[in-house]
Amino acid sequence: MAYELTEQKKIGLGLLGFGLFFTFLGVVLFFDRGLLALGNIFWLTGVALLLGFRSTWNLITSKANIKGSASFLLGLFFLFVRWPIVGIILEIYGCLVLFGRFWPSVKAFLYEVPMLGWIIRFLF
Repeated sequence: MAYELTEQKKIGLGLLGFGLFFTFLGVVLFFDRGLLALGNIFWLTGVALLLGFRSTWNLITSKANIKGSASFLLGLFFLFVRWPIVGIILEIYGCLVLFGRFWPSVKAFLYEVPMLGWIIRFLF
C-alpha cells in the first residue's frame, strides 16, 4: 500500500466516518442541529488526527484557503444560530474549497482498498 496507516490515522479515519454518518443522519432527520453539531465535531477531530494538528492548522490558516475557512466557519455559525440548511450549504462549499487539492490523493488511496478499489475502477 502506498500510504502507511498508523494507529492515529486509523482513529482519524474512524472519526471522519462517524462525522459523515452523523451529518448524514442529521440531514435525513430534517436538519437536526444536535446531530449536525456532533457530526462536525467528529469530522473536525478526524481531520486533525488524520493530517496532524500542525498540518491542519496550516491548512485552515493559509492565505490561499481563507475563502474556504471563512465559509466553513460561517456555516458552523449558521448551524448554531438555528439556520441549519444555510449552514450545511456553506460548510459543504468550504470543505470543497479547503480540500479540493486532496482529491487525487484520496482517489489513489481508495484504489488500494480491497473491494472498494475494484468497484471504483469498474464504475469510473
